[in-house]
Amino acid sequence: MSKRVVVGLSGGVDSSVAAYLLKEQGYEVIGLFMKNWHDDSVTISDECPWLEDSNDALLVAEKLGIPFQTVDLSAEYKERIVDYMFNEYEKGRTPNPDVLCNREIKFDVFLKIALSLGADYVATGHYCRKKTVEKDGQAVHQLLSGKDPNKDQSYFLCQLSQEQLAKTLFPVGELLKSEVRTIASEQGLITAEKKDSQGLCFIGKVRLPDFLQQKLQPKEGKIVEISAVQDQFKDTTNTFANKQEELDYLAAKYTYTLADGKVVGKHQGAHYYTIGQRKGLAVGGTPEPLFVIDTDVETNTIYTGQGKQHPGLYRKALLIQPDEVHWVRQDLKLTIGGEMRVKARIRYRQPLEEATLYMTSKGLYIEFQNKQSAITEGQFAAWYLGDELIGSGVIS
Repeated sequence: MSKRVVVGLSGGVDSSVAAYLLKEQGYEVIGLFMKNWHDDSVTISDECPWLEDSNDALLVAEKLGIPFQTVDLSAEYKERIVDYMFNEYEKGRTPNPDVLCNREIKFDVFLKIALSLGADYVATGHYCRKKTVEKDGQAVHQLLSGKDPNKDQSYFLCQLSQEQLAKTLFPVGELLKSEVRTIASEQGLITAEKKDSQGLCFIGKVRLPDFLQQKLQPKEGKIVEISAVQDQFKDTTNTFANKQEELDYLAAKYTYTLADGKVVGKHQGAHYYTIGQRKGLAVGGTPEPLFVIDTDVETNTIYTGQGKQHPGLYRKALLIQPDEVHWVRQDLKLTIGGEMRVKARIRYRQPLEEATLYMTSKGLYIEFQNKQSAITEGQFAAWYLGDELIGSGVIS
């Protein structure tokens, strides 16, 4: 009896090829398209990408000769992803909807639907790999980075659990993007030349400020420029009583007041901006472009600094609250007082950086070997041993 796999067909080339490969490997394949959005009160764009995408997904399923249906997950998506995003932005944090969409929608709601259809597995077109090893008589599922270094998407799956991984297949993880496109055109799949989708997971082409503006009211505030030679940026040789004190110091955010800088412009709402952002400030006349180094939603102020190298952008450590720490590999979990050398990243596509984890009663600290630019509250940090992603958490 061949195993049944439900593939999340998104109307893109990666999931199309994933479905083809599974069929070749002898699985019984069912294609499912997730419709995650149809709230017309929050318009995303005049075009309706999901219609076009679901149509492409249908054509691919027909070409491969597999059953196909559309499932409407928009209620769950609105509640678990969109409302969460608005809440986070309102608090001045920058959420990562793609990571959440994987944890909450594709590998939870969608997975449950697949299992109710008698599926043994779900599969997606993600560029990552899964390997299962035995440890102390237990099956342990490893989440490994994809073979294509430019397309590795393991980061987006950093919140998955062992239970979710047990039921998941990643058929394109061993391939390069170019190979995926070649297979698609050899098989005459309509998605072979289709551009990769940008924007929110499954909502289509979205411009974030426009999206946020529909729920978060614009309100004018000041843009303040902070000089790079401020006292608080001077590297003082501090002596710390213990490691905890040093970690607190290294992970602390710089704080600013209006008195620390000069007002250089106006903005329409601090919650539309994120640390490290350069576009959308519309302040000219500075020798180097201005970057956002901090936002204060309480006073509705944006603090900026000149140039990519501005010291206000850089920090050496970050903290993840105890209840926000997630281990993909439960068996490698640190207990209080534990530490571990890892490689870590604080955003998708960032090269992996040398770091050390310290588990304390306050939470998990990640101390980097080199200072990191734009460590952003609300985003996910993920840590790896070799090419295996073993854990992640929300930056506090």
